[in-house]
Amino acid sequence: MRVLSLGETALANEFVEAAQRGQPQDRFPLTVHLCRGCGHAQLLDIVDPVRLFRDYVYVSSTSPVFVEHFRRYAAAMQDRLRLAPGAQVVDIGSNDGVLLRQFKQLGLEVLGIDPARAIAQEATRQGIQTLPEFFSPELAQRLRAQGWRPSLICANNVFAHADDLHGITEGVAHLLAPDGVFVFEVSYLLDVVDKGLFDTIYHEHVSYHSVKPLVAFFARHGLELIDASRVDSHGGSLRGMAQRVGGPRRREARVQELTELEASRGLQGPEAFGRFAARLDALKRELGDLVRGLKAQGKRLAGFGAPAKATTLMSFFELGPELIDYLMDDSPLKQGLFTPGSHIPVVASSALDDPARRPDYALILAWNFADSIIQRHRRFVEAGGHFIVPLPQLEVR
Repeated sequence: MRVLSLGETALANEFVEAAQRGQPQDRFPLTVHLCRGCGHAQLLDIVDPVRLFRDYVYVSSTSPVFVEHFRRYAAAMQDRLRLAPGAQVVDIGSNDGVLLRQFKQLGLEVLGIDPARAIAQEATRQGIQTLPEFFSPELAQRLRAQGWRPSLICANNVFAHADDLHGITEGVAHLLAPDGVFVFEVSYLLDVVDKGLFDTIYHEHVSYHSVKPLVAFFARHGLELIDASRVDSHGGSLRGMAQRVGGPRRREARVQELTELEASRGLQGPEAFGRFAARLDALKRELGDLVRGLKAQGKRLAGFGAPAKATTLMSFFELGPELIDYLMDDSPLKQGLFTPGSHIPVVASSALDDPARRPDYALILAWNFADSIIQRHRRFVEAGGHFIVPLPQLEVR
């Protein structure tokens, strides 16, 4: 059943060149549906993954917060799993190797898998072997024939991206060492609904995971969810761990605790999404009033960060070039391009320090990094500038 509609949007990472700026872009419905049987939430309007990921422009290592997150992630996995030197680690959706670089420094044998050809090539050039492919049961069979039996398979912020979730999990089950562990991080549906994190909904994210459906899903593939913990990344994520049924590790109590918490919030029913939609409508009015009021005063506004989530946020909040002069982003891959749908120019973050270009207010679209961004750009505030943080609560700092 349909539980949330965010209208139609351009693809979140489909930035355009200057020559394409005046041309209309394809838009696709952004509508979340809930399974009446198991409670799983997902999009039903699926975009060809080749279009989404072959020419991907997001690289994780441009964010110091993410680099530190993955450093701690690798250390936690090494401490918990006691991976021996030379043990194999495979990362599905490895991007520029930001996580595998940490494991390699710990003395482990690493392999990245990522369909973004240019990013995979650059990661390999920098010493992290990366296959420019989509992970599938066929690739898992080929890797196993080559001697890969990883003690750890990771999938961070990608396990929600595939329409064929069964195929990915089948491949993981085939490739994983007998005592190995599959670890994944995904945006947690409970946080999305509770905190109003609607901008984590875009076409790359097919699924919106919660614990109860995952328990049943893994069991269908001969795996068991042995841990589920909440982490802070992306405003609220779920880190899950799965092993083969009957594997050496016991199931942590957190799995049942989160299942019960979800039930108490009515997460697998439509009422929770009704409250979610009402909250979004109120926030849209609040931010719209603020931004339009500032423009009426002659203030100059820019956006800080051009993450995928900004496409959903700007579309739903109706923030176009008449309100936002430009976006700033630290990724050279995005600078010089124009945002999906709204076609707002993307420039380097050094614009904050340029008196000729500096805005009066900077709307932090990468709001999950707001504290880090504000700390790094104290000079902008000291010069009289202000940051607007739209989520989880609207703030002006």
